[in-house]
Amino acid sequence: MLVEGESDRAALEALAARRGRDLDAEGVAVVAMGGAQAIGRFLERFGPGGLDVRLAGLCDAAEEADFRRGLERAGLGAGLTRDGMERLGFHVCDADLEDELIRALGVTAVERVAEGQGELGAFRTMQKQPAWRGRPAEEQLHRFLGSGATRKIRYARLLVDALDPSRVPRPLDAVLAHV
Repeated sequence: MLVEGESDRAALEALAARRGRDLDAEGVAVVAMGGAQAIGRFLERFGPGGLDVRLAGLCDAAEEADFRRGLERAGLGAGLTRDGMERLGFHVCDADLEDELIRALGVTAVERVAEGQGELGAFRTMQKQPAWRGRPAEEQLHRFLGSGATRKIRYARLLVDALDPSRVPRPLDAVLAHV
């Protein structure tokens, strides 16, 4: 599975573990590419012109075009739509992983996770800052999760672990089901 970054990798590995899957034993690797712009290089290496392994992937909506172009250049389709990408196993988060998880859990549940990490106070402080005061809680949480060197990666696992199994965001569920 080709994913943009470490938080995507952490989320998919956490979801697989929750479902009792051992991706290593299944021969499935979740590869964080360091950004969507690297998709072409990874498809060259692992796609039909390289090792020719079964591929799947996950990206943010803003990077969908990068993934589409990469898939087409690798010979995996032409004129791909989002549905066409999904048939290939490549799914798009709307707008990104954090947005998907916040929507699936709801503000209260995400705040409970932050409280469990001893970071609800830091979140409340951020909410009071002039730039964030009065904004929707979902936007504030999105910003909070993206701040700090490793918070985004750590919370990806924590939020997936907090999900009700029936509320797993579709892109995460679908990409994992593809492999």
